[in-house]
Formats: sequence, C-alpha cells, structure tokens
Amino acid sequence: LAGLSVAEAVYSAYPPTTISDTNNTNTKTNNNKVLLVCGPGNNGGDGLVAARHLVHFGYEKVTVVYPKASGKEHFINLVQQCSDVEITMCDEMPANWQEEYSVLVDAIFGFSFRGEPREPFKSILSDMIQFQEEVPIVSVDVPSGWDVDRGDVAGLGLMPNVLVSLTTPKPSSRDFPG
Repeated sequence: LAGLSVAEAVYSAYPPTTISDTNNTNTKTNNNKVLLVCGPGNNGGDGLVAARHLVHFGYEKVTVVYPKASGKEHFINLVQQCSDVEITMCDEMPANWQEEYSVLVDAIFGFSFRGEPREPFKSILSDMIQFQEEVPIVSVDVPSGWDVDRGDVAGLGLMPNVLVSLTTPKPSSRDFPG
C-alpha cells in the first residue's frame, strides 16, 4: 500500500495534463514524465511499486533510476513488474533529466538512514539538489539524506515540494515547510 500511496500523492500534486496553445493547433504534455530514483531498501521498493501505478494512472513516460539493485527475490520481482509495463530502468541519472522530466520521486533512503550518503547516491543527491528549483521533488517518508529525527543535519539542502509520510509523519517533518 505504501507504493500506491506514493503514486496517489504524485497524481494529486502533479496530475498528467495536456496544455494546448491559444489556437488549439499544438498540444504538449506537462507533468507526464516522472523520474523515480530508488535505493536498495524498502524506500526504493516503495518507489518501484509507485512507478508501476504511475503507468496505470496515465503518465506518458515513467523511468526508474536504480543504481544499487537489491538481490532479494521481492525486489527482483518488483523490477520484473516494472519491466512488464515497459518502465525504463537505468543504473544512473539520464543525461539532461531536468529538461526531460516534469516530476522526480526521491525514494532513495528512508527512516533508517544514518550518516552521510555514499556513491552513487551522493552524486545523485547533489544533482537533484542542483535542479530542485526546476523540477519538483516528491520525497518518500523522509527526504533522502535527512536524519529521521533531526532533519537535514548534514546540510545537504534537499527540500522536496511534497513529502509523503507513510504510517505517521517522522519527527524530521517539522523542518518541512510544505
């Protein structure tokens, strides 16, 4: 249910839409391309499930970045389910992702994260932070890199537009202005 809740939050905040020009001769899609960045733990699993639901919700393009795939059977099955609905799976951030995608889902680290992010996620988070003013970010449970109790103690600067609290808001959510 957590992955479905994430997909519903994305849909609620950034529904797939079509925008027409004033002459109604050209249409372009807006909010139809979602990039999900998934870590190797349960937060990443929620992201994989959300990706599948977003396809069913009508998003034109759904891509998952999954650089440290889990070898556990459950996660292997989730990746297969994504492949079954033609979700593109990547090991690294797509080039110029900030120009192609209209929403980014941060499903890297969850409430059990401690310490400083390590590669490949350190670079991915840096890239996300650099473009967070251009592409809205939806974080799952806790913004990646934040301490669950104390917030952004490392000073990374990731500030999502939407924070999806699963089960209950975590103490760090008091630092979330949204």
